Amino acid sequence: MGAGHDHGHAHVPTGGTATAAYRGRLRVALSITLTVMVVEIVGGVLADSLALVADAAHMATDALGLGMALLAIHVASRPPTGNRTFGYARAEILAALANCVLLLGVGGYVLYEAIQRFITPAGTAGGLTVVFGVIGLVANMISLTLLMRGQKDSLNVRGAFLEVAADALGSLAVIISAVVVLTTGWEAADPIASLVIGLMIVPRTWKLLRETLDVLLEAAPKDVDMAEVRAHILALEGVEDVHDLHAWTITSGMPVLSAHVVVSSDALNAIGHEKMLHELQGCLGDHFDVEHCTFQLEPRGHAEHEARLCH
Repeated sequence: MGAGHDHGHAHVPTGGTATAAYRGRLRVALSITLTVMVVEIVGGVLADSLALVADAAHMATDALGLGMALLAIHVASRPPTGNRTFGYARAEILAALANCVLLLGVGGYVLYEAIQRFITPAGTAGGLTVVFGVIGLVANMISLTLLMRGQKDSLNVRGAFLEVAADALGSLAVIISAVVVLTTGWEAADPIASLVIGLMIVPRTWKLLRETLDVLLEAAPKDVDMAEVRAHILALEGVEDVHDLHAWTITSGMPVLSAHVVVSSDALNAIGHEKMLHELQGCLGDHFDVEHCTFQLEPRGHAEHEARLCH
C-alpha cells in the first residue's frame, strides 16, 4: 500500500531558480556598484576620507556578492543528473554563505580602521567627501529600486538588497560626517561615520547567515508551521496518523515536503489511492506554500516494519 506521489513542479523550475528571474536586474546593480566603488575609492583618496573609503570597501564586497550570485544562478540552472537529482540549485545558498563570511570580515576591518583613526587622527576634505557621498547615495537608491521586488522571492536577491540598503545608509552617514567636518571642523565625525557603517554590516549579515544555515541544515521553511501541516493532514477523512513528516528548502523558491500517511483500509477502499493523494496535495496547496510534496500511503502498523534508516 506504500505509494509515492507528486503533484508539484519538477525539481528545478522552468527557467531556473527563483533568483534566475532577476538575473538582469542583478547585472545592472552590479554595474552600478562597480562604477560607484571606483568613484568612491578615488574620492576617498583625494579627500583622505576614511568614511568614503570604508563605504567603497563595503561596495566592493557588494560587487563580489552580486558577482557570486550571478555565477550561482548560472551553475544552479544546470539540469539535474543521475547523481545530483536536484541539480546544482544549492549553489545559490553556498554563494550566500560565502557572501556572509566576506561581509563579516569587511565589517571587522572597517571597525578596526575606524578605531585606528581615533587614535591617529587625519584631516578630511569635507567638500569632496560630500560630492562623492551624494554620487554613492543616488546610485544605491537606483539599485534598491531594481532589487525591491526580487528580495521577497530569493535569499540571494534579499542579501543583495540588504547590502545595497546598508550602502545607502552608509553613503548618508558619509555625507552627514562630511557636512559636520565642513561646518564645525570636528574631524572625529569621519571615523564615527565609519563605525556606524561597520556596525550596520554585522546585524544584517548575521540575519542572512542564520537564514542561509537554516537552508543548509534543512530546517523547515520559515513560513511553514509543521504543527499546522500535521494538523491539516490528520484532519482529512480516513487519515489515522502521520509520521516521518519533513519539510526543507532546496534553494529560494523551492520548498519540499515528504510524509508517511497512515490511512484506514476502509477509506482507501472507498475513495482509492489517487483521490486520497489528490486530497492530501490539495490540503497542503491551499494552506501552505509547498507545491513539491511526496506522500507514502500505508496501513496501520506498517511503520513497525520500516527500517530505522528510512525514518
